[in-house]
Parts: sequence; structure tokens; C-alpha cells
Amino acid sequence: MIEVNGMAHVILTVSQYDAAKTFYGQLMPALGLENVFDGENMCYFVGARTALGIQPCLPEYAGERFKQGRVGLHHICFRARSREDVDQVEGLLRDMGARIVSPAKDGPWAPGYYYVLCEDPDGIRVEINYVPGHGVLAEDAGFNPADDWH
Repeated sequence: MIEVNGMAHVILTVSQYDAAKTFYGQLMPALGLENVFDGENMCYFVGARTALGIQPCLPEYAGERFKQGRVGLHHICFRARSREDVDQVEGLLRDMGARIVSPAKDGPWAPGYYYVLCEDPDGIRVEINYVPGHGVLAEDAGFNPADDWH
């Protein structure tokens, strides 16, 4: 068996590239990710054993918005180190004028699950959460994968 060492990166394809660069250019540094490449067709952030890239969509898809529930990505989630960090990110999102889908609150997915959920300029949902201890691996987690995900 191979045990992976986390997820290396996620690349998002966006229809509003300049707006997405502004959005992620403010959010990622607040999460500890540094912009290591900022080009015409790719913007890439690295830090905290995580990487996120954004790239513009093909011209024929320009103007389309993300639709959660279709085949493909549902949402992305960054793990914070404390509830206070989640609250701090919520404040930043408000200052940025981001669309907040769910203000910081407790969630049912694991004991102590605390999160804020927003959308980027294309409507891609971005979550920042904090889960203490072993999360869904805890004996008393009560995790049910059929629970409605945000």
C-alpha cells in the first residue's frame, strides 16, 4: 500500500480570470500560500504543503459560471489551525466583498467541525474549516458520507 503525503495541488479553470486572480491573490496569502507564478494563463500559489492554481477557461466557455452538483468539482476546502483562524478568514472575505454562502458556524460532519463557506467570482465554492483532534477518524465522529455537503 502507498500512503500519500497530502494532495499536491488543485487547478481551477475559471471564466473570469482577472477577477479570480484578484480574489485568490487576496485570500491565498491570508492562508499562508505565496504567489509563486503569476502569468497570462496561470496563477499558482504554494504554501502549507498545499498548492492552488487558476487558469482561464477556453474562449468558448467564457462567461459561464460554475454549477455545483454537476460532474466534476463540488467545492474546495482549506483546513485552518483554529476556530479563530476561520473567524479571521470570514472577516477578510467580508472586507473583500466576497459572496459568503455560510458565515462561520459549526457543521455536522465531525465533532468540533467549524467552517466558513464562500464563492469565488465564478461561483466555485471555497470552504475554510477547522476540525479538532482526529475529525472523522475519531471513534465518536458519527461521520455519514451521505450527509448533505454544502
